[in-house]
Amino acid sequence: MTGLIVIDRLSKRFGNLVAVDEISLDVPKGEVLGFLGPNGAGKSTTMKMACGFLAPDHGSTQICGIDIAKNPRAAKRHLGYLPEGAPAYGEMTARAFLSFVAEVRGVGGSARRTAIDSAIERTGLQSVVDQSVETLSKGFKRRVGLAQAILHDPDVLILDEPTDGLDPNQKHEVRKLIKKMAPEKAIVVSTHILEEVDAVCTRAVIIDKGRIVADGTSRELKLKLPYHNAVSLRIATDDFEKTKAALEALKGVVKVEARRGKKTSHLRAMPNGGRSIATAVAQCLTNAAVHPDELFVEHGSLDDVFHQITTSETGKTTTGETTNG
Repeated sequence: MTGLIVIDRLSKRFGNLVAVDEISLDVPKGEVLGFLGPNGAGKSTTMKMACGFLAPDHGSTQICGIDIAKNPRAAKRHLGYLPEGAPAYGEMTARAFLSFVAEVRGVGGSARRTAIDSAIERTGLQSVVDQSVETLSKGFKRRVGLAQAILHDPDVLILDEPTDGLDPNQKHEVRKLIKKMAPEKAIVVSTHILEEVDAVCTRAVIIDKGRIVADGTSRELKLKLPYHNAVSLRIATDDFEKTKAALEALKGVVKVEARRGKKTSHLRAMPNGGRSIATAVAQCLTNAAVHPDELFVEHGSLDDVFHQITTSETGKTTTGETTNG
């Protein structure tokens, strides 16, 4: 494994509860990893262990090749962490808090002012930087938290819900910042906003009950949905029987789902292995002299993938390679 973040079989129990069960990840430079899972799946616990804020029962994390348990100060020089809730000293102004963080990080002299000014500008804090943190809105508090995470320009960023509490415009700006930083860093983004994965992440990992149940790009995960590239159509019921028969005989179609109505009917042609069948279906309908009122190709979404995986009885499905530790 050669990533800037290498997590090897991290595990954690709280009493009888297995919160994290042998999770392994390798995140190279230039990758933005979306870390997904339902509430209680073990996302935040994994991130806390990866950042050295919670000791694992076993397993290890290396940040830029440095074991964070054996040499935490050296490892954390390369790490920026935005924790859940973005805790800060409420009585401090945002600027004073960032100055304090810079001092703790060993950023001194003229470099400190440059680093603080850059973090303020990149996170859009100019209008509130001299207000105390406790008076700020949830969104601005979140941006203060992000500013302290990027203050020392770390090689690795681990961000727990970075856009939580932000309005749509603010989310857009934070996502743009993440994409801008991505080529030179390894970034892990834990989020429950699945559109965020499509917007900024190059890879997605889904965990459930403390274990990894899917790992791949957004496109790879969607490809494994049973109805990815399925063709749905609405036709006049007079054409129902011949359309259904024609679709069932079509090469590449493994199943036809049909719902017959009084005047109009709906059919869905399911492809073999998620292959594209739209052109073949269109030609098939032309040959059968069927003129659909509506026809569209289904692709599915990460919401669909997430639901299918995390509601399955076994915690595993065919929506990606399962990687358990």
